[in-house]
Amino acid sequence: MLLRLRQGLAPHELGTVLDEAERQGATTRFLDEGRTLLELTADGRASGFRPGARAAFEDLWAVASVLDASDAPELFATVVPGEAGEVAAKDARFGGGDLSIVAGPCAVEDRASLLEIARQVADAGATLLRGGAYKPRTSPHAFQGLGRDGLALLDEARAVTGLGIVTEVLDPRDVEAVGAVADVFQIGARSMANSALLTEVGRYSAEHGTPVLVKRGIAATVREFCLAAEYVLNEGTSRVVLCERGIRGFDRVTRNLLDLGAVAHLKRATKLPVVVDPSHAAGRADLVAPLAAAGVAAGADGLLIEVHPRPETTHSDGAQALSPAAFADLVRRIETLAPACDRRLVRLARVEA
Repeated sequence: MLLRLRQGLAPHELGTVLDEAERQGATTRFLDEGRTLLELTADGRASGFRPGARAAFEDLWAVASVLDASDAPELFATVVPGEAGEVAAKDARFGGGDLSIVAGPCAVEDRASLLEIARQVADAGATLLRGGAYKPRTSPHAFQGLGRDGLALLDEARAVTGLGIVTEVLDPRDVEAVGAVADVFQIGARSMANSALLTEVGRYSAEHGTPVLVKRGIAATVREFCLAAEYVLNEGTSRVVLCERGIRGFDRVTRNLLDLGAVAHLKRATKLPVVVDPSHAAGRADLVAPLAAAGVAAGADGLLIEVHPRPETTHSDGAQALSPAAFADLVRRIETLAPACDRRLVRLARVEA
């Protein structure tokens, strides 16, 4: 590990860095006469430093920056979920060459529409059903979801179709209730910085094996995104999936800017599957398909697609929802594209009547 220290440090300030190096079991060597470039070598450990070593030095005032942390990797860069970086949930598989599609409404609003959508996306090729029983909204007066009644409807939809369930949890106090229904926890973009929630979901995942899908915050750097996943991984689970859903930009042509460069980077810098949500990135149904294809080409292991047969009636995000027919066409396009990108589309094993 290579640190850049602040110039002109007093002996006691420099001592805080050297003391931490000793606690980390590191040998130190200054690389310049001004004693601002400090090289740390992890003694006796072929795997390098412990996962928390980088953060321990970043916390010190005397350290201006960590220039190279290649021998101090964090969990998101070292944990391999299963074989070849795979995470599975019900029939869905993400990573290791597998690509799965998650589809459904933004929010669970009523039984009839949820079951209708669930059947349609299952027939078209989705392996997991997305739908928010709890919905974080910008205004407290907007529709907030059906809560536990919505969870019960999701449970019924799984029984009817065989689809696994992806749904968001907002509050650490709801983790047990959501976990009783969810096949995958979703940590939404607004909750990416909620360390208490990330920790509690990570604990539940470690105990019960439920995967966790972490969405990137609307203004989060890639490193902040990865460190949100680190909170989950730090509880002992390895079943984490990263989701790029776009970051806030200045142009209103799209709702957000889909960061495909981040997708390609994350596939190289982490050992975690990466999926793309083109619906939230586009904010427009007509752009979802091309952004979905671009996400797969960039290396994505899965897609999250909003689908609704009557988007004009929904309480949230109707403009970005695909019709069932458009979703079926998208699945066909992705199935054709996937082999060219070294991916294979996973389909539902069976759909019950």
